[in-house]
Amino acid sequence: MSRLLLAFLALISLNASAQVISGPMLGPVELRDAIIWLEVAPTVRSVKVVYTPVSNIGKKVAQPSVTYTGKLGAASNPVSLVLADLEPNTVYNYSIIIDGKAVPGAGGAFRTKELWQWRKPAPDFSFLTGSCAYFNEPVYDRPGTPYGGDSSIFLTMAKENAAFTLWLGDNWYYREVDFFSPSGLWYRARRDRAQPVLQPLLRKMPHYAIWDDHDFGPNDSDKSYTLREESRKVFTSYWPNSSAGSGGEGIYTKVSYGDVDIFMMDDRWFRSANAMNPDDSSGAPNAAKRMWGAQQLEWLKNALLSSNATFKIIATGNQTLNPMARAECLQDYPAEFNEFLSFLRQERIDGLLFLTGDRHHSEVIRWERPGSYPLYDVTNSPFTSGISKVTGTPEAANPARIGGTLVEAQNYSRVRVSGAGGKRRLQVEFVGIDGRTLGAWSVSESELKTPAAR
Repeated sequence: MSRLLLAFLALISLNASAQVISGPMLGPVELRDAIIWLEVAPTVRSVKVVYTPVSNIGKKVAQPSVTYTGKLGAASNPVSLVLADLEPNTVYNYSIIIDGKAVPGAGGAFRTKELWQWRKPAPDFSFLTGSCAYFNEPVYDRPGTPYGGDSSIFLTMAKENAAFTLWLGDNWYYREVDFFSPSGLWYRARRDRAQPVLQPLLRKMPHYAIWDDHDFGPNDSDKSYTLREESRKVFTSYWPNSSAGSGGEGIYTKVSYGDVDIFMMDDRWFRSANAMNPDDSSGAPNAAKRMWGAQQLEWLKNALLSSNATFKIIATGNQTLNPMARAECLQDYPAEFNEFLSFLRQERIDGLLFLTGDRHHSEVIRWERPGSYPLYDVTNSPFTSGISKVTGTPEAANPARIGGTLVEAQNYSRVRVSGAGGKRRLQVEFVGIDGRTLGAWSVSESELKTPAAR
């Protein structure tokens, strides 16, 4: 990314207001409400969002608002404001008022979801997704070649007219200096979220997120991480998903758009150590070794059974189906993996596929299931982190990989869902920094149907 462009973006951010550290960012936007997120300076006493439907501009109407009272002196001061009583399929303009003064350039616009059910066919739409965003900070990075790449990929993403962005984990990278200090965890999220290059994307469309190891704790971290409760506080403060787990446990949740349900999984909070033996003393799968955990898996099963979506997407940080994965994979937890695949077969769940990250390359993996439709794992990575190539390794000849889908470069996914009812198609394009398509794959709803019982 050019120094001139970075300087220009930094100047825009500075001129907007020194009181706004980052944002505004659109959180979940529904039929009746929306969430506006931003982080403000420690000196801020109050934040107000004023919002008006575009159709009412120029008319004398009451301007609804919602106000947050800040935590004076807090180093990290993220704010999530819920805008309520909205109308479906309506564009709203909003402005930010801090300590009673409007903040120039800190407003924006959003459109609420369309009420299409029982009225018209499911809408066509697209969304963006990907994982692994590393912003260099030499004083705390490991010596040597910088790990973070060209961050202008986020400017390319901001040009997309997508419904939302789904972040698949490693959305920031805690460093050794951060791992065991609560202030370090907050610092990393605050510092990386404030990068000027991110701001246009944050403002452009709604954002949803799950985590993986690097934005949860140390590399390959699990439920033994000593600061996991603090890490959860940081994550939920910077990603205003509609919910986060249950009973204060985990961050799993679900988002729906059109005729697609996305089940956003937590692959860290309940996770057993990777080093735990996958088999017990008898050679059977070790029931104690879990990635998602019993509580979350029970939620997922019921959520899938309750879903009427054409496409049911399970988003989780690690790959799930790759038989040649050199890194963490759901198959490394065979008791849980077998239990879940048995559930899918027994309950005849249609329309299911996976979205995953972590691997620092992109690909689509196909998993055959005799007597049922194949499962697919669409892996997208990295946004800006280092590339991990499989070329030159045994994994390069992975027979489970769909031809033409291996991308060993910075990229993000553009996922399109379109077509008439009964003929819906989901298309994935791996898009490079400059907006070019580097790989593509698609599947129809008919290809994800359980064969009729004989």
